[in-house]
Amino acid sequence: MRGEPTTGDAIRHACLRAAEGCDAGLVCYRLAADELQGALVFAPEVPLAQAMAMLPLCGVGFQNALGALAPPEIAVHLDWNGGIRINGASCGRFRAVASHPEPQAVPDWLVIGFSLPLIPSTDRPGDTPDQTWLYVEGCADVSSPILVEAWARHCLNWIDRWEDRGNRPLHDDWQALAHGLGEQTEQSGRRGVFVGIDTDFGMLLRDGDSTHLIPLTDLLETAP
Repeated sequence: MRGEPTTGDAIRHACLRAAEGCDAGLVCYRLAADELQGALVFAPEVPLAQAMAMLPLCGVGFQNALGALAPPEIAVHLDWNGGIRINGASCGRFRAVASHPEPQAVPDWLVIGFSLPLIPSTDRPGDTPDQTWLYVEGCADVSSPILVEAWARHCLNWIDRWEDRGNRPLHDDWQALAHGLGEQTEQSGRRGVFVGIDTDFGMLLRDGDSTHLIPLTDLLETAP
């Protein structure tokens, strides 16, 4: 892996570098006073539907990294749609962008990145009780550069495990960190109870007697 700082949006920068043909493993990052951004470039060798496992993988890598650096009372969980939860409140999110949206084709590149708010942009943070900021949650001693480095290392470790053992270990660890399991939710225009994920991390929504599968590729954003 190789790091590359940017003053603009880290995911956009990573997508542009990927489109230029950079090597996989490039980590683009933006270190601002109020927000941390990081993005990792992949060069998948499997169809996009399977490669999208890198979205939950990067989320679990982030939880592992922050869990090791933050005070022990800090709880980090993950939303299926990429959201990051710290002590139950929303605190940034992961996003996914690929060279094309076709689920059964192998993409030229895939970028997974996150944004993490560090401090409130308002002097009335209590107005949004479901939203929080890293430093508000007692993590002011967590260094942004060290967190990015730790995230990249944990992601690399998980990539090795995923290549050796497939989705199962990642599936188990992600479900243990999932926020909202067993609760009503809405995703991709459907509403139901979030009952779990399939083998490719698609969301299973139960609506009465029906269970709907929402694939991870629904979360893809358009490449810049």
